[in-house]
Formats: sequence, C-alpha cells, structure tokens
Amino acid sequence: MLKQVLQIFSSLRLTVTCLVLGCVIVFWGTLAQVQIGLYRAQSEIFRSYLIYWQPAGVHWKIPVFPGGYLIGGVLLINLVVSHFRYYQPGKRKIGIALIHLGIVLLLAGQMLTDALSVESIQHLRLGEAKDYSESQREAELAVIDVTDTKTDKVLAIPCRLLGRLHLFETAQLPFQIQILTFFANSDVAAAPGPGFAPVNATAGFGSGLWWRGLSHETAMDKSDVPSALVAISGPGDSTRSFLVSEFLNQPQSFFYQGRQYQLLLRPERYYMPFSLRLLEFKHDKYPGTDIPKNFSSRVRLQRADTGEDREVLIFMNNPLRYGGETFYQASFDPDDRGSVLQVVHNPGWLTPYLACGLVGVGLLTQFLMHLIPFLKRRQK
Repeated sequence: MLKQVLQIFSSLRLTVTCLVLGCVIVFWGTLAQVQIGLYRAQSEIFRSYLIYWQPAGVHWKIPVFPGGYLIGGVLLINLVVSHFRYYQPGKRKIGIALIHLGIVLLLAGQMLTDALSVESIQHLRLGEAKDYSESQREAELAVIDVTDTKTDKVLAIPCRLLGRLHLFETAQLPFQIQILTFFANSDVAAAPGPGFAPVNATAGFGSGLWWRGLSHETAMDKSDVPSALVAISGPGDSTRSFLVSEFLNQPQSFFYQGRQYQLLLRPERYYMPFSLRLLEFKHDKYPGTDIPKNFSSRVRLQRADTGEDREVLIFMNNPLRYGGETFYQASFDPDDRGSVLQVVHNPGWLTPYLACGLVGVGLLTQFLMHLIPFLKRRQK
C-alpha cells in the first residue's frame, strides 16, 4: 500500500495535472478579480485549499475546485517524492539535485510568505513620529486606560474576533465587554434612510445616529468600515452601551471605578521597537511640467533600547530595511506635507533569491557536465 501511495505521488501524470489545474485557477482568479476584487480573489482562490460555490440566498456552500494552497502543496510533495524515487546518486546528477532543491525552496518560500508576511502603512506628517504601522483592511477594538497622563494602557481586540465573540472578559480589565451588534462593513448616517436602523446606544455620543450593515468591499481603493454596539458592565455598575465605528473621529470616554477609559475602533496596529519621525518630504517634478520625477522622505530613526539615532533617506526603489521591516515610499498627502510608507514584514524574503540562485547554479553545473566531456571527445 505504501508503494502504491509513493507511485501516485511521484507520477508524472500528477505533475501535469497540478500544472494544468494551476493554469486554470490563475485564469479563473484573474477573471474573478473583476467581480469580487483582488483581495477576495486572493483569499478565496489562491490562498485556500478548496474553492467553494455558494448559491444566491443561502448560507451553505459546497467545494467545487481545488485551491491554490492544495495544488501547490500537492505539487511540492510530488516534486520531493519523485526526486527521491528516481534520483540516482553520482557526480553527474549534482545539477539535477540543485535544480530540484531550488524549486522546492521556491514553492516552500512562497507558502511561507503567504502565511507569515504582513503588509501595512505608516502615515507620517511633517514632524510627526510613530512607532507603529496600521493595516489597510483590518481593524481592532482598542480599550485604552488614559488615567495616567504619561502612559496609556491599551488592550486591543481584532475585529475578526468581534463577529464570533459575544462576551469578552480578561484579568487586565475590571469590567466585561459585550458585543451587542457588529457589522464588518457598515454605513452610519445622521438621518434615517432606506435600510437604516437607529443605533440605540445608551451612553456616549451616537445615540441619535442611524446605521446599516453592508456587504464586504472588494474595490482596490476602498476597504470595509466596521461598526459595533459595545456594552460595558461590571459588579456594582449599570450596563452602558456605546457606538464604536471607524466613521467616528473621536473615541468614546467613560469612567469605571475611578479610572478613565476610552473605546475606539481603529485600523489594526503593528508596534515596533523603534520610531520614525518625518523630517522632510520632497515631491520633485520635471521642469515646466506636472510629471512626477521623484518622491523621497527623510526620516529620523530612533531606538531607545540601543541608543540608535540617525537619519535615513527613503525614495523610490531605495527602501529602508531595518528590524525585520521594509519601508517603501508608497504615496503622499496632496499638500506635500505628509508621506505614506508601505511597511512589509516578510520573514521569507530571501528565499526567492536563494532558490533562483540554486536553480541557476544547477542548470550551469548540469550544462557544463555535458559540455566539457563533449569538447574533450571532439578534440580527440
């Protein structure tokens, strides 16, 4: 039975089947981006084990096609098993071994990148310093203890958990947080309209507002705007409900047992052990035109634990790589007094370079092993 399994996973037919299925989902995913957007196509087609079909008006769905992770994983297993099954040790096969190792590393590195890489942005105004970046599509509910004027204590709950949590309690907070209503994407208005319902908050501002849930946003230049109705309760205190939403420009404030807290729904933050301060932003244009020539941000990097304090220039095709993060010049504010840096955390960023190097060395080695004996025979 083990022999049959090895024959199946090392067969050339399986290799060809995986390659054909890979071509199909690439074509399918490219077309699907028009209807469901890039991010949803990536998560449902390429970054999934199975692709599901859901009929209109129902909650159940059925698998109809293998996803990118499943095809890539089977192809990786097929490559490894077939290599050990057919590989014959010897000097003349060193090139083949390097080529196979490079392809395996390339596939494994891509799966590692998809699983571990995180992309976010850092928006800096002139003179502003930040030690965190923010997600473009994910949000979090932040509970902030602002009693101390010098230090804030923050507890953050990712929004992807709010849709599944009904009651949240921890030893770090003296009260319970109850999620009464949660919309992953929403619309909030000051006056009623079609499909809107009153918020019905009992404390804070927002009791006179109206809201409604919306479907997930799929456009590239837009993102979901979550909203929630959150209740705070604890021993000896009446239950109070607050509206939190990314539509609101200020947090909800309340007092509990003599301490002041804030509730805020904001983009999910990724903190770093260092900070960047924007000293100067340049938006150069070609003389006599409005055509951009160069974008650059001069920032000050400060790290308290090491005492590092230096200036760095970030511009197009010249990112800052530091502390496991890569900062790219991505955009800027219309008044040229603010810069937007794309922050990429990718632990496997070296794997494609190493994999391509191994494949190149393997191809060259295999070519020379055939070329040199041929030239010797011809010379004789």
